[in-house]
Amino acid sequence: MSTMLEVIGLKKYFNVANGGLLHAVDDVSFQIEGGETLGIVGESGCGKSTLGRTILRLHEPTAGKVIFDGMDIVSFDKEEMRQMRKEMQIIFQDPYASLNPRFTISQIIEEPLKLHNLYKTAAERRDRVEELMELTGLSRRMYNMYPHEFDGGRRQRVVIARALSLNPKFIICDEPVSALDVSVQAQIINLMMELQEKLGLTYVFISHDMSVIKHISTNIGVMYLGQMIEKASKSEIFKNPLHPYTIALLSAIPSVNIKEKKEKIILKGEIGSPVNPKPGCRFAPRCPFATDRCRAENPVFEEVKPGHFVACHRTREMMEGSLKF
Repeated sequence: MSTMLEVIGLKKYFNVANGGLLHAVDDVSFQIEGGETLGIVGESGCGKSTLGRTILRLHEPTAGKVIFDGMDIVSFDKEEMRQMRKEMQIIFQDPYASLNPRFTISQIIEEPLKLHNLYKTAAERRDRVEELMELTGLSRRMYNMYPHEFDGGRRQRVVIARALSLNPKFIICDEPVSALDVSVQAQIINLMMELQEKLGLTYVFISHDMSVIKHISTNIGVMYLGQMIEKASKSEIFKNPLHPYTIALLSAIPSVNIKEKKEKIILKGEIGSPVNPKPGCRFAPRCPFATDRCRAENPVFEEVKPGHFVACHRTREMMEGSLKF
């Protein structure tokens, strides 16, 4: 497989009151191979959604590169970026908020086809809409129905159909199941996995739910206060997490086995501010292993073993087993 997307030193800062800068995404780098899914996980406010939107240039990057199919799209002008939208799409968290309530679902799915002039006649567009509805599990009888007539799961199927209308290669999935019931979540995740296999799609799947991330991801990236602090394959992250935050995050996953005694790690200390952050590890105020070096020096996001990247000054000790919760 070849590299589909490479993000290099991506930053997105926002101006806030009193001249401050909110470091929503701060020097994030990673690669995704074609046909894979990179799960991005972290608590609320860590910059997951902003990262996804910045990759697609829905937010303009402050710095860094986004190389898609060998092209740095950060340097693209408006028209070049418009053409690139055919290749890169997004599925939003709230399906109802992302659908025009005045359009029928057929009009919603058809709209990208009109904007990009992909089909010459209305009949050809209708055939494509019906094909997409069938692909995403929407009955033809729903063709002229409106979003308010659907439940959350069917609305999200409409959003997925719209995202697929232009035959993209790459899709950002911004917490696409967090607003849905658990049983419906499973249906949508399974649908997305089937579509990925059938159409050869590449996903960035953003979620705060480690169970969902484990089910759909090939590799997992863990974010904390705007930075990626650990990235590895799914199996490696779950079997051998090396960053203290990742270990604490995994300990919070509920278990269905009532006989399993699993001790949750309760993190103490104050969450730092992403506004004008001070030098040092951003997790240090909550980390039980933090040293003076951690509080003064930014850790480097580096490959500590093949395919496993960590940003922590004490990774070697974690690997040796001399540091334990």
